[in-house]
Amino acid sequence: MNISAKPASGLAIPFDHTRLDRLMDEAGIDVVVATSKHNVQYLLGGHRANFFDYMDATGVTRYLPVLVYPKGAPEKAAYIGHRLEKFQREVTPMWTPETQTNTAGSTDAMQKAVEHMRKAGIATKRIAVEFGFLPYDASKVLRGAFPDADWVDALYVLERQRAKKSPDELKLLKIASEAVIDSMKAVIGSHGPGTTKAEVVEALRREETNRGLTFEYCLITCGTSMNRAPSPQRWEQGDIMSIDSGGNYHGYIGDVCRMAIQGEPDDELQDLLGEIESIQRAVMKPMRAGVMGKEIYGAAEPLVARSRHHNHIEFLAHGMGMVSHEAPRLTDHGPVPYPADDAERPLEVGMVVSVETTLMHPARGFIKLEDTVVVTDDGHEVYGDGARGWNKAGG
Repeated sequence: MNISAKPASGLAIPFDHTRLDRLMDEAGIDVVVATSKHNVQYLLGGHRANFFDYMDATGVTRYLPVLVYPKGAPEKAAYIGHRLEKFQREVTPMWTPETQTNTAGSTDAMQKAVEHMRKAGIATKRIAVEFGFLPYDASKVLRGAFPDADWVDALYVLERQRAKKSPDELKLLKIASEAVIDSMKAVIGSHGPGTTKAEVVEALRREETNRGLTFEYCLITCGTSMNRAPSPQRWEQGDIMSIDSGGNYHGYIGDVCRMAIQGEPDDELQDLLGEIESIQRAVMKPMRAGVMGKEIYGAAEPLVARSRHHNHIEFLAHGMGMVSHEAPRLTDHGPVPYPADDAERPLEVGMVVSVETTLMHPARGFIKLEDTVVVTDDGHEVYGDGARGWNKAGG
């Protein structure tokens, strides 16, 4: 990551801006106007408005962060934030040469961004905005200011920018993944027969929070049911349980799934989870820099096809980072629809892939493993690589 350049603010740019400039140039983009909290956080090197961490609504409008980045001209970049962000700014200044923390809502934030773009003389022939994260009222302000501009979705260029994680980003992902695993182990080991799914999820939320994570979700099954929502269903003796949880650490998600049981697993359960594990490991084996993304599915699909349970097995591999499904995008036929843009691209050092194999066994229940795998110089590394067998519940 190139953080050596220092604009007028005197602070280093916290991301590889030369990579972003190249990506923008390839897409013919003059300026990116980022408005999602995750992309703004990335481009600012970690800043996120603490007052609006969970909720955007305020009064009769909503919070809208706006970061303006012109191609090849970081000295003209600007951040427009809410008035309550001035306190965070005093503690940790932003690198952007123009920084304003004096807005109250969406339209005034965008109007200030427009004024800066005009004043700085930023080219606006082709503007990239985040279509899915730009409210209608703010969009009207921006489009009204530059009626002759061509508009393109910034999602793809920003996602491509984030796909190759820096060492600092990888540290956060590793901490998140390991903390989720440790939280699962603590919860499983302290809950005996009769515990409800809802109680397990609430205990997991506390464990993840106590380890410095922001609890995001838990998809949980119990017994032979395929329902993955928290509920009053009780986890009784002999029942299996799948726990699939995401915990966020400073913007980066640890997302793993592990299995547990009240009692002892029988031989069939051992074999079923063993088959899932063998698919997971086989998929990881070819993962290294330079290998085409499609090789991940190429390693999984023959094993799934040969399995006696192939009609009940689902395999999925997707990018991970600040967003639970981001680049590299390796399939166009998974549960979350998107094009397989990276199937024909080589994997790069620093890319992160979530690998998950699920068996929905009609008699034994929902059995799944999910792992976070990082592409390295000489292969790969698994974050949170523990508790992979049948974790026995306590109580």
